Amino acid sequence: MTARILNGIETAAEIKSELRTRVARLAERGIVPGLGTLLVGDDAASRSYVTGKHRDCAEVGAASISVELPSTADLAEIADAVRGLNEDPAVTAFIVQLPLPARVDENAILELIDPSKDADGLHPVNLGRLVLGVDPLTAPAAPLPCTPAGIVELLDRHGVELRGARVAVVGRGITVGRPLGLLLTRRGADATVTLTHSRTPDLAAEIRRADIVIAAAGAPHLVKPDWIKPGAAVLDVGVTRVGTTASGRAKLAGDVDPAVAEVAGWLSPNPGGVGPMTRALLVSNVVEAAERNAALLVEATVGA
Repeated sequence: MTARILNGIETAAEIKSELRTRVARLAERGIVPGLGTLLVGDDAASRSYVTGKHRDCAEVGAASISVELPSTADLAEIADAVRGLNEDPAVTAFIVQLPLPARVDENAILELIDPSKDADGLHPVNLGRLVLGVDPLTAPAAPLPCTPAGIVELLDRHGVELRGARVAVVGRGITVGRPLGLLLTRRGADATVTLTHSRTPDLAAEIRRADIVIAAAGAPHLVKPDWIKPGAAVLDVGVTRVGTTASGRAKLAGDVDPAVAEVAGWLSPNPGGVGPMTRALLVSNVVEAAERNAALLVEATVGA
């Protein structure tokens, strides 16, 4: 068996095409969605990610607003930059690119973000709304976490059935594992989720029972072919630097052994699987925030 590909590049392109239409409709009303980014320092990977986000915005017709601070910026300077993005009417939603300098309390900075402008969907208020099952399209501000939402969208658009499926999530991090478990068990998704981690006894046995495996542990080639139920869908989310290429570029490895392709029914490539979906869903969060703002403006006008 050779697994069919869960192609994140093609699926993200479809989503961005849909977003272009939505952005054009907003433009007819004089509304331009704007993604803000705050980059502290000059980490190459962070700069590449931020640059990609601005490119995504340009593709769909949204604006992008970049704020950069030197690596020497202290907590007060970074906090001031966050408050500035909160107050900027051109910024519909924004991200603080991580990691921040080691001396800076990241949680303190992230909690300063206005929840209604949280493009990542990881503000404590928005995660709380996810726990409560608040509808993200009707709440005052409830964007979904980008990578988990991208995973669900990738499965849905390839016809991989979630309802009634047994799902093993490998990794319990706040950006993927924990919120993904919440998304997959919501009414409408209705999967049965096992959230596994480094302390799970007989991890291979837990994974072998799953119809869908989502590996987000950051452990190179952790998931082996004999761990996979034949025909299961496998999504490789983790990325680890394992050296450098001859040209000096970072050599990366996913969490899934490439030989899994001979057992799985579906497999997301890494790169080219979940990564493009994360980026597309972040832009989607910005557009949805602009649409919510437009709806609130209509309500205020009607009520006046």
